[in-house]
This record gives sequence, structure tokens and C-alpha cells, in this order.
Amino acid sequence: MAMSQPNSQPNILLVHSDQHRYDCVGSAGHPFIQTPSLDRLAREGVSYTHAFTPIPVCTPARASLLTGTWPSRHGFIANADTEVHPPASITLPTLYQCLHEAGYYMGQVGKWQVHRTMSPVTFGVEDYIPESDYREWRAAQGLEPKPHKNAFFGEIDPYVTPDQTALAWGANQTISLLQKAASGDRPFFLRWDPSEPHLPNIVPEPYASLYPSATIPPWPSYPDPLTNKPYIQHKQRHTWGIDQWTWEDWAPVVGRYLGEITLLDHQLGRILTELDRLGLADNTLVIYTADHGDLCGGHGLIDKHFVMYDELVRVPLLLRWPQGLPANTRCDAFVSSALDLATTLCSAAGITPPNSFAGVNLLEELAQPTRADIFSTYYGNQLGLFSQRMVRDHKWKYVWNATAEDELYNLDQDPSEIINLAAHPDHRDDLQQMRLKLLAWMGQTKDRALNYWTRGQLSSA
Repeated sequence: MAMSQPNSQPNILLVHSDQHRYDCVGSAGHPFIQTPSLDRLAREGVSYTHAFTPIPVCTPARASLLTGTWPSRHGFIANADTEVHPPASITLPTLYQCLHEAGYYMGQVGKWQVHRTMSPVTFGVEDYIPESDYREWRAAQGLEPKPHKNAFFGEIDPYVTPDQTALAWGANQTISLLQKAASGDRPFFLRWDPSEPHLPNIVPEPYASLYPSATIPPWPSYPDPLTNKPYIQHKQRHTWGIDQWTWEDWAPVVGRYLGEITLLDHQLGRILTELDRLGLADNTLVIYTADHGDLCGGHGLIDKHFVMYDELVRVPLLLRWPQGLPANTRCDAFVSSALDLATTLCSAAGITPPNSFAGVNLLEELAQPTRADIFSTYYGNQLGLFSQRMVRDHKWKYVWNATAEDELYNLDQDPSEIINLAAHPDHRDDLQQMRLKLLAWMGQTKDRALNYWTRGQLSSA
């Protein structure tokens, strides 16, 4: 696959959202969602169809992007509001430090959620605008705070127009930093991390009603009786109070989620337009991705935690770089999103990635993919610790639950992951093959969960 020779040290613009499902993009096959800006990136760049998060939890996934390492290495295995104490500091080499030392101007807008005392400025970001500033801006405009009458299930925000939302504010801040970067003589790394479309989706009109409930069909994985699956999945339904919900209950929640994605897409389009106006598009590597997905009614579940379904571990990943990547290209190779991006951004900038970085350079993988499978991890959150590891290829997904039933899904026959075949006698060999793959990977990555007892679990027939 031919690629043009790029100029040295391209500009980098990373838009990294929170909890965006891989299948909620028009170019990824969603039947009706409106995402013209994301579709434009896919049309003008590379869309990766099998990108997976190293861990489907906000803080650990973001720490993996910063450090280029697995959670077992950097030590952030859960969000800070759980029983797990995060590391006191980050001592590993970071992507930010690499770019800073290479002379990049660095700016960031929005969510951080990596470390409570070490901010992006600690690692070389010169201009950091946290999303907490939006609340101050909103109050200064005389606007009421976001309503929170419907808990995590979302509602209409009657107090703002789309141009007064956190998404529009975040895009405005990003555009301002883009203009500042364009006036300088250094390559830039700019990052925008909107909290959206993370629940609750509190959305103004017309986006709140853009997708009426009656027009939204159930997800392919809904309903799921959760037969022969870990009890904790049933427990999650009960904890959230959704165990008796029907699709009529879910449809408005899903509609607001999709509406917020379309609002996000509109703001992304404004940033891309400004990039064009400034004449910077040709040698700017633009990336759109997310830390992880969202169940949003898939399998009759909400949010995340204690599952490794594709709705959660698979993420959108779009790269556009006219001087360095082919246009209108679909890549089905497996990608470990945060890890590979850390390595790729270093490589694109002409930096040798630190030895600790665990990812591959996607610029090279595009021409000759090397992975036959992909892995993801989970350690617990909300309800306590719960170790899970996942290995997936194009046919099979195996989820090792250290203290519950294992899961095995035939993705050719059951892409929605409804039927757990782990205990089926006809698939004993398939189960063992996937277990051994996982065992080997856990050994290679020095996974802390691998010990005498767990090794015995995974190596037994």
C-alpha cells in the first residue's frame, strides 16, 4: 500500500472522547446516526475497524495512552473513587514528555482524569484548559447548571442552546489553541478530551429529540438472558435498578446518547474547518478515538464494568494525515488503541519510542499487519475487585473470569455474544486454545494476576 513521504514532525490533533461505542459512527455501519465529520475523517483517512482498549475504565485507559504501557505496568487499574489506591506518582516515560522534548508546542482541553495532583502541565503541556472551567463559564453567562433529575439516565438540558454546551465550549477552546499554535514556528500537539458521550446524556434540543424513541430498534445484543454467564452481570442490572426494563425504557436513553454523539460530531466539524482555514490540514495527523465504549442497553446493561463485550472494549479509531496516510482506507487489523497510539505518535514525530512502550507503529502495521489476536484487561470497579482478561481473534472471544464462569463466544455465529460456549463439550479444544494464548500473553506482559493458581486454571483442559 503506497503512502506519500511526509514532512518531518507533523502537527498532531487528537480528539479523545469518553465512552463512545465503536458501532455508533455512520461510516462504521450504524444505520441512521448522523456523524458527517467522523465520516469525513474515514473518507479522507484510515478507519480501523478492530481497535480495542487495553482496559475499559477511564483512568487506567488514559494512563495507558500517556505511558504507552499496560495497566499492570503503570499501576492505575481502577478509577480513583474506588477501593484501589492509585500510584502516588507516574515515573514511567510518557508520550507527552517525548513530544515536549522533541520541540512540540503542547495544548490540551477538557478531561484529564489520570492523576489527581500531576496535571498535563507536569508532563510538558504549556496550555491546559480543564473542563471544570466550563462550569465557571456557564455560570458567568447567567445559565443554570445542568439538570440532574434523572440520575445517570439522562434528560433534556433546557437551559442552553447547542452553542452553549460543554461540547461547543470545548471546541471553542481547542480552536483558540489551534490558532495560537498556527501563529508559532513549532509543530504542535493539541488534544481535546470531551467527557461526552459518557452518561448521563444531558442534551439540549434539537439534539435531545433528534432520534425519537419509536425509530430506535434494539441493539443486536438486546435482549440477553445472561444464561450461563457470571452472576455479577445479573447483579449489575439489579444494582442499577434496570433488571425489569423493557426496550421502551431503554430507547429514550439510547436516543439521547446518539444525539450527544451527533452534537460532538458537529463540534469536531468546526475544528476541522478551522484546520482547513489555517492551511494546516495537509501535514496534521488528526486522530479520533475514545477511552472505551458504553453498553447503553446492550445486553440489558448500562455504563461499563465486569464485562468484556465488544460494545465496551471496542472503540472507534480514525486517522487522517494527507501527507502520510492513504485516504478512504479501511483497516481490519487488530489495534490496541491507547498503546499503539502512544508508539505511533512518537514514530510519526521522528521520536524513538521509549523501551517501555508496548504498542506498535500503526503507520507500519497498515501496510503489513502482524497481529492475529488482541487482548484487554479489567481489575474491578464500583462493586470491588474482579479480575478479567480477554483474548479475541476474528472468530473467537475468550474471557477469563478469575472468580466466576469463563466466557467463550463464536463471533462468526454469534457476533452479539449471547451464547456462552465455555462449558460446551464440543468446544473444549477451542476453549483450551484460547486459554493457552491468554496464558502466554500474561506471561509475556508480566501480568500480576498470573501465579501458581491462576496458571493452573488457564493451563487445565
